[in-house]
Amino acid sequence: MTKNITSQTLSRLPMYFNYLDSLSEERKKGNISATAIAEALGLNDVQVRKDLASVSSGGRPKVGYSTAELIGDIGKFLGFANHDRVVVAGMGNFGRAMLEYNGFEAYGFDIVCGFDCNEKRVGSSINGKPVRHIDQLESFCKENNITIGIITVPETAAQEVCDRMAEAGIRYILNFAAVHLNAPKGVAVHNENISLTLAMLARCSAS
Repeated sequence: MTKNITSQTLSRLPMYFNYLDSLSEERKKGNISATAIAEALGLNDVQVRKDLASVSSGGRPKVGYSTAELIGDIGKFLGFANHDRVVVAGMGNFGRAMLEYNGFEAYGFDIVCGFDCNEKRVGSSINGKPVRHIDQLESFCKENNITIGIITVPETAAQEVCDRMAEAGIRYILNFAAVHLNAPKGVAVHNENISLTLAMLARCSAS
């Protein structure tokens, strides 16, 4: 398996996984080729073949991959079996929805706690997961070895929350606040601007 996988390949792997995992149980028992995956997803078959070869050695000429094994190989590479624990800061509608959604577990992520500064929300439970005061973020994350955090607070509070997450030992932050965050060295921040994504989608669809 190639160690120096490109960011482009990494971005496509979840798409392959989702497609394969959506197949019927009967089809999962058989084989599938890179060409068939490429056709189903509207991608270049040469690129798909290279992507799959970087994470799985199970492909055979004229036979393809065992579908079940390929699902396992991609899932293992992406860490879906790791069961990393995640916290969410900001219990507005979006933050609450993340705690209520159970689909993250299939991808190896378990959202274990929410944080907020609103006393009306603190002390409640969402989908069996507690909502604590933001002042408890650092102690909770350190005690539970949390390394992944999600920010869904207003833009004005996002940088402070980012700083507190970094101080708490969190090393991977998914930021939904529409503001650039300055994180210290060793902390990776991915910004997900839904409005911008929708705008880009609309422009691409119109072209």
